[in-house]
Amino acid sequence: MTDAPPTTGLHHVTNICTDMDETVEFYEDVLGWHTVKRTQNYDDPGTKHYYFSPTPAGEPGTNVTYFEYPNSRGAPGPGASHHFAFGVEDEETLEAWRDHLRERGVRVSEIKDRTYFKSIYFSDPDGLVFELATSGPGFGVDEETPGESEIDPFEQGHEE
Repeated sequence: MTDAPPTTGLHHVTNICTDMDETVEFYEDVLGWHTVKRTQNYDDPGTKHYYFSPTPAGEPGTNVTYFEYPNSRGAPGPGASHHFAFGVEDEETLEAWRDHLRERGVRVSEIKDRTYFKSIYFSDPDGLVFELATSGPGFGVDEETPGESEIDPFEQGHEE
């Protein structure tokens, strides 16, 4: 434990996209989220900066934001995010999301048992990987042999 002052949790995540219109369509039409703010990157005036949230008010802790850099496509490297996960209540909701995404032409993995939760994986139009993960059973469960194997999130496996 450090002497650092406490934080209140995750406030927002900011990503980069190559086409804001595609990103808006993905968040609004595929995920059903709201575009809660359209502004610019204050550190790079003229660069679009949009905020998306599952709630219309876009409270802190619910926002995912994007800067638009049309010529930024490349391979992720050090300092880049690998993926981020949104929570869902249970496996039934996870199955409904999987079906919803597939109906909209999104490539989505089968349901994966991740020991601590079950999840599915899919990508946004620029290839950023998303995960939807169930609440349980939780992190109180331990793997028999931690780190024993690596799993490709898009590897087609068993269906729960």
